Amino acid sequence: MILASIINECEDLLICDLAETYGIYDYKSLKPSFLATLAIGLPESSRVVRFYSKTRLTIDQMLMALIVDGINIGNWQRAGGKKSKKPQSFFEKLTKPEKKKDELMSFRTAEDFEAWRNAKMEKYNG
Repeated sequence: MILASIINECEDLLICDLAETYGIYDYKSLKPSFLATLAIGLPESSRVVRFYSKTRLTIDQMLMALIVDGINIGNWQRAGGKKSKKPQSFFEKLTKPEKKKDELMSFRTAEDFEAWRNAKMEKYNG
């Protein structure tokens, strides 16, 4: 079940992780049970694990950003603190959720677009 979920949701990430971690470039040639074992054994810093834990950074990257923030705050305080603007946090910049961009939509035919548009208009009008 877990392997099917991984392949369905983030196959491209799995391909990259298998190549980087195990040197496997054709995962489809492996037995599913063996592939599942390898996928579950991926390290915490792998793309698949970060995808499911909804974190963009590895723990090492988070710690480094926090260290830089601590150094910047310390330097800011030693330089007079309130006299200048407080430095922005690297950690917050790196971990803040990305703003959602407008999703692009495409339609196969003009009729598909009209049907979508009419459904939206009905929703807003009543």
